[in-house]
Amino acid sequence: MNRLELKELMPHREPMLLIDEATVLSEGHTEGYTTIQGDEWFLQGHFPGNPIVPGVILCEMVAQTCCISVLEKGNTAIPYFAGMNKLRFRGVVRPGDTIRFDCHLTSSRPPFYFAKAKGYVNETECISGEFSFALKERS
Repeated sequence: MNRLELKELMPHREPMLLIDEATVLSEGHTEGYTTIQGDEWFLQGHFPGNPIVPGVILCEMVAQTCCISVLEKGNTAIPYFAGMNKLRFRGVVRPGDTIRFDCHLTSSRPPFYFAKAKGYVNETECISGEFSFALKERS
């Protein structure tokens, strides 16, 4: 899915649509990708002369990738972050890097969905954790 197709599923829009593309590999398993250009709003001031993607932005990128698995099933609800557990940052993400996010839904108790995810630059793991979401119907 490219950015236009992502917008058909997700409520996010620029500048908060943070993934460039996503692929549903199987039911509940999604990969997302984004390339950091260097001119993104979240790099301004983080850190001058040594820009790195903030951890909270990596969390949002992971969440957007995970939500594709839920929304791909034809669900038209809006996904809301409900929690993060066992979050670890193991590497930095810099301008020019392409990040690959690997998300697996682990369980659901609608309206709640639970996932495990990791993010990689090349083969280096940069982020991992468990994420939960609540879906609320659009009004």
